[in-house]
Amino acid sequence: MKRLAIFASGSGSNAENIARYFSDKPEFEISAILSNNANAFVLSRARSLNIPTLVFSRSEFNKTDKIVSFLAEKKVDFIVLAGFIWLLPLNLLRKYPDSIVNIHPALLPKYGGKGMYGMNVHKAVVENKEKESGITIHMINEKYDEGRIIYQAKCSIAPNDTPEDVAEKIHKLEYEFFPKIIEQLL
Repeated sequence: MKRLAIFASGSGSNAENIARYFSDKPEFEISAILSNNANAFVLSRARSLNIPTLVFSRSEFNKTDKIVSFLAEKKVDFIVLAGFIWLLPLNLLRKYPDSIVNIHPALLPKYGGKGMYGMNVHKAVVENKEKESGITIHMINEKYDEGRIIYQAKCSIAPNDTPEDVAEKIHKLEYEFFPKIIEQLL
């Protein structure tokens, strides 16, 4: 059995979508959902799905082995970042080499890097009058959005699209492709 942990900082719609996708696949288990935000709605989603959770502080994340120990206790094989915005510490990267995947709401290398997440990305795409955007699923390394690209899916952007319109198109791509690509990686 492959055991996954999902890290999320906010609403958790992608985390829930992934958990539901794998719920009828006995060879996979979502072992935990972790968050750096005690008020994140993802924690409510996890409770409703009976998935264990862990909330942690920045110092616990960056200066201790609390997260690595928790993941080892849960026998986690693979980590999914689904709306998690902190750079990962070296102890986590070393423990899970080539086993941490992220989804970015743009076609990297465009619109990546520190501060480029969520609506910040969609606003930049609209302001720059891009004709297309999309998602990038990539492995994680020690820099923001610079890991090996695994998969990209595109959508067209109309001249009158708002950042909210772009966000809706991106969410559809995320929900459709992220769980499938995770499964292929495993």
